[in-house]
Amino acid sequence: MAHEHGRRALLLAAPAILTARPGSAPAQSPWAPSRPLRLIVPFAPGGSTDVGARILAERMGETLGQPVVVENRAGAGGAIGTEAVARAAPDGHTLLLGTNGVMTIAPNLGLMRSVSIGRDLAPVSLAFRSDILVVVPVGFPARTLPEFLALARARPGGISYGSSGVGTATHIFTEVFAGAAGIELTHVPYRGSGQAMSDLIAGTIQLLLDQPASSLGPVREGSLRALASTGHQRNPLLPDVPTVAEFGLQGAESTSWGAIMAPAGTPPSAVERVSLAVREAVARPESARRLAQAGLDGEASSPGELGAFIRSETERLGEVIRQRNIRVEG
Repeated sequence: MAHEHGRRALLLAAPAILTARPGSAPAQSPWAPSRPLRLIVPFAPGGSTDVGARILAERMGETLGQPVVVENRAGAGGAIGTEAVARAAPDGHTLLLGTNGVMTIAPNLGLMRSVSIGRDLAPVSLAFRSDILVVVPVGFPARTLPEFLALARARPGGISYGSSGVGTATHIFTEVFAGAAGIELTHVPYRGSGQAMSDLIAGTIQLLLDQPASSLGPVREGSLRALASTGHQRNPLLPDVPTVAEFGLQGAESTSWGAIMAPAGTPPSAVERVSLAVREAVARPESARRLAQAGLDGEASSPGELGAFIRSETERLGEVIRQRNIRVEG
């Protein structure tokens, strides 16, 4: 899988329709949807994942010749919507917009007991990515990432960071960052990122690793300072903010991402057809522009590339969760 930030569609994928040759098996019949498709987003409307899903669904529908209708099935940290897709008929008409939190973090924390990602869902295509910004209150004494790390090393546990809850992506990404930097921070979990952002601006907490969609405004307004980005390249919306790798923090890179999945057993011809529709959607300049406005970078993949990526990320984040002794009670 290509990991370059800003990379668009992989347009050279093999076509789904095979041409028959003498002595070969008969060609597969091309799959086409017979009714509108459902794209289930396992979160409430309005977030960046939901916005990204709606942007891509519109263009996918044009390619597939049937509308792609986004359906929000929120609850249980994404488990309800994910299970709905896993239990749906594997006919290509029901899809999931899964995120790294649902696909790789929750299984490592035992939070996805009703669904096995590898067994019950089939990878289709990556959809988009977003880097993560390392932000502090504008009044915080550290003005650069090296200054922040020096303060954190001088005061182990003396700097508190917020997250949208124990075991959420913001929590795990901060632990990835802290582990790579060799620092100890104090975790303050919230129920959602809104209050965490408010407390960060007020100085109640001193650090937040957050998506640009919600942190870019306060940074531009001057109430927060962005010390670094965890992406593989600088964020084009904040070109003056360096990446963590530029400071030598190898292993601190993290990106939030969304991917299209289908129920296991979906015919390969349907998976390839939908995957092609995703690739064509993210390749359109208008889609790229609208995704960028939501803080997202469209990026597609083949089904095989997505499957390998999910396995790799599940292993990588699982190791962090074990090393940092992260547990979700209850």
